[in-house]
Amino acid sequence: MKRNENIRNVAIIAHVDHGKTTLVDRLMQEGGVYHENQKTEERAMDSMDLEREKGITIKAKNTSVHWRGKTINIVDTPGHADFGGEVERVMKMVDGVLLLVDAKDGPQAQTRFVLRKALSQNLTPIVIVNKIDREFADPDRVHDQVLELFLELEATDDQFEAPFLYGSAKNGFILRDLKDEPTDMTPLFETILNAIDPPEADVEGDFKMLVSNIDWDDYVGRVAIGKILSGSVETGGRIFRINRYEKRERVKITKVFEYTGLSSNESEKGEAGNIVGIAGFDEVNIGETLCETEDQIPLPFVQIDPPTIQMQFAVNDGPLAGRDGKLVTSRQIRERLLREMKTNISIQVEDSESSGVFNVAARGAMQIAVLVETMRREGFEVLVSRPTVIEKTVDGVEMEPFETLWLEFPDDCTGGIIENLSNRKGKVTNMDPRNGTVFLEAEIPTRGLIGLEIDLVNASSGHGIMSHLFKEYRPKAGEISTRLTGTLVSMDAGKTTAYSLNALEDRGKLFIGAGTEVYEGMIVGENPRASDIPVNPTKAKQLTNFRSQGEGKGIQLSPPIEFSLERAIEYIAPDEFVEATPSHLRLRKRILNATLRKRAARV
Repeated sequence: MKRNENIRNVAIIAHVDHGKTTLVDRLMQEGGVYHENQKTEERAMDSMDLEREKGITIKAKNTSVHWRGKTINIVDTPGHADFGGEVERVMKMVDGVLLLVDAKDGPQAQTRFVLRKALSQNLTPIVIVNKIDREFADPDRVHDQVLELFLELEATDDQFEAPFLYGSAKNGFILRDLKDEPTDMTPLFETILNAIDPPEADVEGDFKMLVSNIDWDDYVGRVAIGKILSGSVETGGRIFRINRYEKRERVKITKVFEYTGLSSNESEKGEAGNIVGIAGFDEVNIGETLCETEDQIPLPFVQIDPPTIQMQFAVNDGPLAGRDGKLVTSRQIRERLLREMKTNISIQVEDSESSGVFNVAARGAMQIAVLVETMRREGFEVLVSRPTVIEKTVDGVEMEPFETLWLEFPDDCTGGIIENLSNRKGKVTNMDPRNGTVFLEAEIPTRGLIGLEIDLVNASSGHGIMSHLFKEYRPKAGEISTRLTGTLVSMDAGKTTAYSLNALEDRGKLFIGAGTEVYEGMIVGENPRASDIPVNPTKAKQLTNFRSQGEGKGIQLSPPIEFSLERAIEYIAPDEFVEATPSHLRLRKRILNATLRKRAARV
């Protein structure tokens, strides 16, 4: 098959925070995307507010740069394991990958995951050892670790001979050899053109494209993104859309987009080998085939690793429901979840047996937390449950998912962290103390990961880092208790008072401050006991003739514990919900009334 010599299609893959997005920024700067004297923005490809706030890439995005007459299409992929579905689907659009590895940390959990996917697709790798200017960087050691990983993942001989480059994306230079003088990104551009094959492209054949991503345009609606495998497509032309049920629909193309820099540009024609966007669909989904003739056989789509956790989304039925959000009904929530499933292939949504309750399955709690946070910002109110693992029964044996876990923490925390892992049925498989830091590898049930990050942060005073990767299903490991404390549950409604909260501080840690509106069944704090304690946080001090109205204003309360959405989801117990609204995060019991809770507990 012919190749389009003017195009290269590459994806940038790496563990989270190893420098992918920063590298894309540099490539765009030197690839002529920005005009001279034009202000450039750091992390330009992270267009979502959540991506900028969290410092991670959530959605895979594509751009292109032009260098020495060639077009280099670049796909920036997420580095967090929970968003692996984004990585898997873009592999169908590219012919090679830029594998970034931190010169200090070396290969991590997601490095293994994304590289395995790339090698299985027979993609050509280029290894970039990034951040060589970092303290304690050891690029030679990382070079050897990457080669060991190639061997472990059974890379082909050609893949094992991948070129290695060294540099600092932040400082804008890449080296072929560590002895070279730093200049710019030219060595990387040259290596891409020399090492990555041009895309196979049957220019003369019938049009054929696999939909690998979906975008939205306010003027033309849904935009199908993918690499044209053969032929060409023009604005105004007619093609066929084949869905997963092999139903064929004829569609008129209204727009063809090419991607350059941070924008999409209209084009009259999309040619074979290029990554383009096509509009004109009332409905189009990831994994579908677009083709010129009706009798075309659908293209195969990449197999996605199954979700391992499940959470419930429910209509907010609390006393404060509807005060904050505009989108609160069961129908609105259901439509939003189904829309998410169309653009996020690693999320699955099902109706539950209960009205207004939906089961949402995903790869990890963060993936669902990002969805909830996005919905909050769109004006939704929703109740979210604690994650539960998705179990299987194989030959009469109950099986649950297990993960490979990687931890990094100060060495003076080792004892407590290993004990915590043991309580969660984790087994340490490797431990490497280095420069006052311990790098630990373990195998643990997915259940044991729920709430582990909170414990790790507390045990390491905020210095611990964790990552994980799905390994396999195994027989259940037994009971795991991840939260050993009870809660302080409000038994009254109203606004909290400093007088009442001051008395409650002796019973535990508070989650709310004075003047906060609470209701019966709302969780206002934590107590060291295993059982819950009902409390009244709204009680006011009784005034007499000898007490002034200002009595109690001098009370000094400890700052309340504030929860992020991810932390709140992992903190709650099975009989609790997180109430997420545009402006508030509240923890509450599923059954608000104390009498009804006791009655349900006896059943």
